[in-house]
Amino acid sequence: MIIKKMGLARKMLISALSIMMVTGMTSCGSKSSNDAEFKPGLSTDSTCSITVAGNYSNFESLESEFERFYEYYPNVSLNYVCLDDYNNTITSALASEEAPDIYVTASWMLEDEKMTPVFENAEILSDPALKINLDCIRKGARLTLENGDDIMVPIFTRSYGMLVNMDIFEKNSLQVPKNYNELVEVCDKLKAAGYETPIMGANGTTVAGLYYPFAFPLFCNDVMDNKELVEKLNSLDQSAGESMRPALEKIKEFVDLGYIDPVRCTEEIEDDYNAVIMRFFEGDVPIMLGSGDMVSGTQKRESKSEAFLAEPFRYKFYVVPIGEDGGYFLDSVNLCFSVNKNSSNLDMTNEFMRFLIREKELGNMAAIKRLITPTNDFSLDEVYSSLDGFPEDKAFSYQETGLNDAANKEFRAAAYKVANGEMTIDEAVSAYGSLWE
Repeated sequence: MIIKKMGLARKMLISALSIMMVTGMTSCGSKSSNDAEFKPGLSTDSTCSITVAGNYSNFESLESEFERFYEYYPNVSLNYVCLDDYNNTITSALASEEAPDIYVTASWMLEDEKMTPVFENAEILSDPALKINLDCIRKGARLTLENGDDIMVPIFTRSYGMLVNMDIFEKNSLQVPKNYNELVEVCDKLKAAGYETPIMGANGTTVAGLYYPFAFPLFCNDVMDNKELVEKLNSLDQSAGESMRPALEKIKEFVDLGYIDPVRCTEEIEDDYNAVIMRFFEGDVPIMLGSGDMVSGTQKRESKSEAFLAEPFRYKFYVVPIGEDGGYFLDSVNLCFSVNKNSSNLDMTNEFMRFLIREKELGNMAAIKRLITPTNDFSLDEVYSSLDGFPEDKAFSYQETGLNDAANKEFRAAAYKVANGEMTIDEAVSAYGSLWE
């Protein structure tokens, strides 16, 4: 196991989870309790060492929190360790003599039997005695087990949508569209203004490509309340393919109208992360589709783009207004922390978690990383400010949809094939269950 050290169960996700998530982006608890100044609960002279293990090669936002925590506990040493091949080494790391006190987890691990030891070592963070304010976590981001326990706390979340070049919109006296008809009208006006392809993105089958952020949230909204249909989709029942039609029709319409050009996107964008960002920074793309992870990468790449440095512009993230009355915020957890219940410094470890799991600190971490905060306060990053006050009935978590990875892949494959002319909509619908190669 290579370690790089840097300075400073689907069954388990249940009806309780659905209840927690159905309200999506509801308020984050009372401001008075959540925004209150942190008050140390242990002796500020305490001396110990705490290690956080994860899979990021660098974790500047976490190290920023270390520094802020030192203001209260100057004699505590906090360290971040990046484990090589994290998913295969975290289990053995937890069993070692140098086991981390806090470690990164993800919701998918709950479905992987190999990860069982990871959660057997996890402390119940929702234990009232710990006084960790989980109420500050947005309900669409909170992961609660069947028995009501929280053993993992979201630190970053992501969604899927569009980066909008606000300067282009202002220059052409355009408002960011709020529904599907307005999106069509805006694209028409942009084409008339000389923007040959108003919407771009990576032409692929990944979740960060063109078609997932554009139409997958609509598909989710159409099927998620139909348990029987979701079961058929998950079992790859061919008859369930018909449910993809509305989303596929909108993808095809945008391709046919020239608002999206898959060929041009393939020629000009090599991948769904770095290349997408650098192409957007050329400054001539009104709308770039992608994931929150892509948005996260913009901050560091502004200085790497000669075009952006020469002519910087304002940009913001929006949910794609794919529905007749607006878009859908698909809430997805990016990264969680769990606490090793066998930590030799458990009291101080929990104290750090109590400090960290607050609206202010989580917002600070998200802003530095430029990912979406798991709380409901989007004010710290102007790029995500459009999410403020997003309608509760149009926000839901991916877990709440009930869709599994197989159904997810089938939709992505269908969208790609239809957009690229490899299949008609009828053919894609009829081929459900055998689309992913």
